[in-house]
Amino acid sequence: MVDIKDNDALEETPAAAGETVAEVVEETLATHDEEHGGISEAFLEAVQDAIERADSEALKRLTEDLHEADLADLIEALRAPERARLVELLGSDFDFVALTELDETLRVKLLEALPSEVVAAGVSELESDDAVYILEDLDAPEQAEILAQMPAADRITLQRSLDYPEESAGRRMTSEFISVPPFWSVGQTIDYMRESEDLPDEFYEIFVVDPGFRLLGTVSLNHLLRAKRPTRVSDIMDETRHVVHAAEDQEEVARMFGHYNLVSAAVVDDSDRLVGIITIDDIVDVIQEEAEEDIRALSGVGDEEISDTVFEIARSRFTWLLVNLGTAILASTVIGLFDGTIEQMVALAVLMPIVASMGGNAGTQTLTVAVRALATRDIGSYNVMRVVMRETFVGFVNGLLFAVIMGVIAAFWFQNSQLGGVIATAMVVNLVMAGLAGILVPLTLDKFGIDPAIASAVFVTTVTDVVGFCAFLGLAAWWFGLM
Repeated sequence: MVDIKDNDALEETPAAAGETVAEVVEETLATHDEEHGGISEAFLEAVQDAIERADSEALKRLTEDLHEADLADLIEALRAPERARLVELLGSDFDFVALTELDETLRVKLLEALPSEVVAAGVSELESDDAVYILEDLDAPEQAEILAQMPAADRITLQRSLDYPEESAGRRMTSEFISVPPFWSVGQTIDYMRESEDLPDEFYEIFVVDPGFRLLGTVSLNHLLRAKRPTRVSDIMDETRHVVHAAEDQEEVARMFGHYNLVSAAVVDDSDRLVGIITIDDIVDVIQEEAEEDIRALSGVGDEEISDTVFEIARSRFTWLLVNLGTAILASTVIGLFDGTIEQMVALAVLMPIVASMGGNAGTQTLTVAVRALATRDIGSYNVMRVVMRETFVGFVNGLLFAVIMGVIAAFWFQNSQLGGVIATAMVVNLVMAGLAGILVPLTLDKFGIDPAIASAVFVTTVTDVVGFCAFLGLAAWWFGLM
């Protein structure tokens, strides 16, 4: 196979071997890892070469069968100047849905590099929820410039969604749905869906509305198709029980979908008028986003993305590292109070990190469970005391088990059974406190409206370090009379 990256080879090969550039592209496509949805090195090189030669036809052939997720992977693999060039060369053949698969930082940079008319044309072809997802991270002036070049109907629809708060149902909803009056028959509804050219790509329910566009109920497709044609829609509709308000937080909506096993839900405004719907594919994205946000927050890394620069990531992580430094100094201060004790028994310096480390790990375990339970609303006033008592007893049981293990190890290690008893007692105390801190700290922060995922880890670690050092060194000083 001829390397498509070699321009001279491309010029010479057709004459020498009877191959055309199209045939070389076909060979390159054959090496692409379609089965696993990956971007092979040969495929990436072929795309980069086509971009360098401004060969839009070769580029279209290379990318025409890519899923939007794979196209996003390709964009991420390209160098920064090549990304915008790829979009421009593909023109109307570029699927802007692929931008929804990019991380925020990379997507914003790519949109800023593209002419506003190109973005406006591409976004106009998308469903409203995807279009909003792409535009919402841009600055207001850039949004306005793009919206100004879109058809009036699309512009009004997108602007309405963008006016809702960030991470709200209004931002996640799609404005494309099927609504019918209650007096229509099943036959009329089916004929309407067959004849209309302006229907959503995918839908699961028909929404029944009154003349003021207030939601009356829904008809699932399976009920519609099973009913006789003369049957009135109002006779087979289900009363809507799970309605989403446009300003409602997307995490609450995701929780409702999971609790009631919903596939789609109607979105209404403050006047209870139907303004859009949210479908399960959007909720899956929300669940993933919220889970990633909690995981990052627990580690103190903020909202950084994999494509962020070194400076952006360092700045994002600096704040909580600074807080950690402060708590570490506090723990060191506690150790300093017992410097005389440590000087007289060096074994204490060897063993005290073990007590603090075990407490920190136990606290992190409880903390992770607690933060997730708060996020999913599995902890409430009805069960909070039971959960607190459970975690306390878990800490006590684990403390006893590890006290025996570590006490025996320390006794044999330093040939001092009394030292083994001291570290065993400290282990019980610290693991009980770790369980209490791991559940009480996030509960307290949540009570005061502070995100427990962000701030809990620092406080729990501080508690376990301080308690661990005080318990171990204090007990040792008292028992051995070293102070």
